[in-house]
Amino acid sequence: MEKVTEVEGRAYPFGMKNVDTDIIIPAHFLKTVTRDGLGEGAFEALRKDGDSVFDNPEFAGAPIIIAGDNFGCGSSREHAAWALLDMGVKAVIAPSFSDIFSGNAFKNGILTVALPQEAVDRLMEVAQTDPITIDLENQSVSTPFQDRWTFEIDPFRKNCLLEGLDEVGLTMQSDAVISAFEDRLRREQPWVASGTKAAA
Repeated sequence: MEKVTEVEGRAYPFGMKNVDTDIIIPAHFLKTVTRDGLGEGAFEALRKDGDSVFDNPEFAGAPIIIAGDNFGCGSSREHAAWALLDMGVKAVIAPSFSDIFSGNAFKNGILTVALPQEAVDRLMEVAQTDPITIDLENQSVSTPFQDRWTFEIDPFRKNCLLEGLDEVGLTMQSDAVISAFEDRLRREQPWVASGTKAAA
């Protein structure tokens, strides 16, 4: 997982409320066994009319989405986070998020920032013409016009994002402890380790 310290750039002024994971990535994309290419299917239903903010060349490759309340509701599909990543999104700002989506986003290195509706409304305005900066270390969102808001984030999640640690990375940090446990298990309880890699 890539480290997330600061996310800066243009933002999609999306603003839609109650965006469920089926809107983010339709169910017929769930048959894939790879994450590659999911970005092309992101927000497919909204793009069909040809007038979607996600097809506006002015916002192409924007790393931030400004969304409405309850973003990521609906089913728990992790493909939604994968699709956002594949389209280059590194952060989503909204008044609130589905807990499951927020967890999936975090595990994939996407920062979810909850701000009051008034702040989101202001960011929707700024996003039309100017970039936005999210500073994870200082837990702040700012604009070129001296707007600045702070946000809350779980300290564990913050550290994992700053260090680029997913679940595998966290486990590998305990490699020495795991190896010591396996060695002790092999010595003290060989019948448990029998037939396993630890017994080799």
